Amino acid sequence: MDTYTAVDQMGRTVQVPYDPQRIISLVPSQTELLFDLGLDAQIVGVTKFCVHPASKVTQKQSIGGTKQFRFDVIEALQPDLILGNKEENYREGIEQLAQKYPVWLSDIKELPEALDMVRRVGALVNRAEASRQMAHNIAEHFAHLGSATLPLRTAYVIWQKPIMAVGAETFIHDMLTRCGLLNAVAATDGRQATNGRYPTLTPSQLHAADLDLILLSSEPFPFKEKHRQVWQTQFPAARVELVDGEMFSWYGSRLLTAVPYFAKLISRLAQV
Repeated sequence: MDTYTAVDQMGRTVQVPYDPQRIISLVPSQTELLFDLGLDAQIVGVTKFCVHPASKVTQKQSIGGTKQFRFDVIEALQPDLILGNKEENYREGIEQLAQKYPVWLSDIKELPEALDMVRRVGALVNRAEASRQMAHNIAEHFAHLGSATLPLRTAYVIWQKPIMAVGAETFIHDMLTRCGLLNAVAATDGRQATNGRYPTLTPSQLHAADLDLILLSSEPFPFKEKHRQVWQTQFPAARVELVDGEMFSWYGSRLLTAVPYFAKLISRLAQV
């Protein structure tokens, strides 16, 4: 099979076939992107966390989790291209796969890197024009996104016990900023709770952060209304809202629906 040298977002060189026919995706948001680019027939393996599009992923072979690959299953699938991500996958597993297969990795902390990934993955799988148009549409949507009237001091919470929130240098942080929200966990005004990309916090630290808003994500911890009510009681000075974690953290084609979702959220936050 004829190949060419591609460079991934980690700066790694990868020998990729010109027309990959057996693709494995190790990242849920990139799996959805591949399906939305029309690669149904070429996708042979996905992770157990790849849930969109629901009607299609269930027809594909599961290769395990994003951080626990089933190498025997991958071997049986004989992929000619594997798509992964620096943060969502684990280094040891990726290195083992890269010894036998072309493994292209994304590395995304901001919207421009997500748009770059969309275009470059599209080129890898012979969907260059469709991916360029998709990236253009996403960029246009964000260009017209309004923002919160006030820079609400916000904590975006992703886990319950222990409490974990989203800090700086994360894609979610970038999405919060684009919505006009001030990520208090990543702030540098002396009132921040702590540092780090995904810090573990105490209730006292959250209180000290002087929060206006607490966003409880639907993933990875599945926060529900019962949790929101408890948090609202515990933090009466802040407004506590449930949010769709996929909209904030999925950096593929899901971004096409993220902007309308963010616009509704911003509108809701403006209501007293």
